[in-house]
Amino acid sequence: MLMLMPLLLLLLQAGLAPAALAVIFLLHGLLLLVLPARVRTQMASLPGGPPFFRFIGLAEVAAAAGLTLPRWTGLLPWLTPLAAAGLLLIMLGATVLHLRRSAYLQALGDALVLAFVATVGYLTI
Repeated sequence: MLMLMPLLLLLLQAGLAPAALAVIFLLHGLLLLVLPARVRTQMASLPGGPPFFRFIGLAEVAAAAGLTLPRWTGLLPWLTPLAAAGLLLIMLGATVLHLRRSAYLQALGDALVLAFVATVGYLTI
């Protein structure tokens, strides 16, 4: 985990952090949108079930676009911090969900991504 810190700092300095986050959330959002049958049965016991997680997947794909497109096109640059704010809510919910299910390692990973999203959101204001 400590080896990731220099990489994150390098991404932040180079201005590539929003693009890196966009790739992460685009891939995860697409996974949630297609939900393989095995995963769908596992998620049936979670609050909201598969339809809620498809909504989260759609929100993550939209946020991925909001993190990158304004910077690349120069249009509507205020969308980037808003996309980061939306991802903050998603990651906070994921952290709470994993803590309530005693999945502490996943909660720690969610918290680290939450901190990364917060940093990117703050730096793009």
